[in-house]
Amino acid sequence: MSRSPALPARPRRVALFVTCLVDLFRPSVGFAAVKLLEEAGCTVDVPPLQVCCGQPAYNSGDRATTRAIAVQVIDAFEGYDAVIAPSGSCGGMLSHHYPGLFEDDPALKARAENLAARSHELISFLVDVLGVEKVAARYDGAITYHDSCSGLRELGVKQQPRGLLDSVQGLKLREMKTPEVCCGFGGTFCVKYPEISNAMVSEKTADIIATGAGTLLAGDLGCLMNMAGKLQREGSTVQVRHVAEVLAGMGDLPAIGEPERG
Repeated sequence: MSRSPALPARPRRVALFVTCLVDLFRPSVGFAAVKLLEEAGCTVDVPPLQVCCGQPAYNSGDRATTRAIAVQVIDAFEGYDAVIAPSGSCGGMLSHHYPGLFEDDPALKARAENLAARSHELISFLVDVLGVEKVAARYDGAITYHDSCSGLRELGVKQQPRGLLDSVQGLKLREMKTPEVCCGFGGTFCVKYPEISNAMVSEKTADIIATGAGTLLAGDLGCLMNMAGKLQREGSTVQVRHVAEVLAGMGDLPAIGEPERG
């Protein structure tokens, strides 16, 4: 697959791929992403016609529906210097799986490849493309970080968030024994295999709690919601947040699963 084309001089015009879960369950992640991108010198648009990336249909084997969804996404994000997703799974869908949907249509495949080359996970884009080395944020307390599967294995997101978190004042990182082990969410996996999924997330929450950290961070909202739900059912007081929220200085918002403050 071709590498991302060189970006123009600042300001760079980028588009935010909000993702379904951020839109419906945690809009603050989208606002945090916009803040981080703008502070890095980008002009950020949020195309109103964007839709789901199609990953649930893709993982269920429904290629026809996935293709139809992908065409809408390709149309919505045409013309931007870069397309940024605060999610490794959605970012991986755009950058790794779209081109293969159109092997029988050279014109659409070329457009899909163009989008793939411009698509990035948020933290990777900030660090690897824009060269951001630190943020102006504070978060008092110890955190632990979960490496979500798609971000880690498809996109190589590992050290980038840890490097930026190291610049957050007051924050201390306490690593899990197995930060790279799946939390058991896996999108449709947790629906198809709930017993296996529950066993996996039980092992993950035990690892989280053993660190003694008061906050869990990750870069994928699906994983975060899965782990937050399990931690709450177990009676844990560990707070769960998206890494972008802490990096953007929005760590004082209610954690995932907590009620909104009046």
